[in-house]
Amino acid sequence: MKNTTKVWLTVAFVLLIDQVVKIWVKTNMSYGDEIPLFGIPWALIHFVENDGMAFGVTFGGSYGKLALSLFRIIAVGFLIYYLRFLDKAGASLGLLISFALILSGAIGNILDSAFYGLIFSESVPYGDPAVMFPAEGGYAPFLYGKVVDMLYFPIFSGYFPDWFPFWGGERFLFFKPVFNIADTAITLGVINILLFQRSFFSNVQNEENDQESGLSETTTENLPQDTESTTTADSNSNLGVDKV
Repeated sequence: MKNTTKVWLTVAFVLLIDQVVKIWVKTNMSYGDEIPLFGIPWALIHFVENDGMAFGVTFGGSYGKLALSLFRIIAVGFLIYYLRFLDKAGASLGLLISFALILSGAIGNILDSAFYGLIFSESVPYGDPAVMFPAEGGYAPFLYGKVVDMLYFPIFSGYFPDWFPFWGGERFLFFKPVFNIADTAITLGVINILLFQRSFFSNVQNEENDQESGLSETTTENLPQDTESTTTADSNSNLGVDKV
């Protein structure tokens, strides 16, 4: 199987899982509902929505929401272009898969922002789950939908010591953000690139060097022939002058 095929299968698989989970949560849970995962008290499906970036980070107001959605679309276009460039440059499969994870995560959250407001009813606390394709229409216009988050891992909590700067004596919770599978894919892709960037990008550089070396060798092989032809022509010209 070619690397290109593996890359796009990765994108399709992550997108499928991400959207299936989000649609299930949206249509089966009320806003704020929690379901333990495998009976583990600190591993929860906790349904929330956000208007902003990964891990529930918000980006102010309706104009901020629109700007963020447009930025995501532009970023996806760049990622597709760069992924194709890396593939043609002979990048390692690990680097290609890392960028495929980032791309699939970005597309997954774009789908929420672009279409969920059009195809779902509003999710409200303690209310009925949202309806897909409601008769009265969706809860928001194009690009103004909310991103569905559901993965929540409040592993432990405690209090900062009184001497701790800024937060002394305050309660903390680890891990507090609620996120989704798309966020997870983006994070894994970025971490993978940071950890293995030297080996990943050295492969690309070596491929470029090999291409340049091959071009240089081809040029060098042609030079003696051209020089010999020029020398022969000059000799013949000189002979002609001597005969005259």
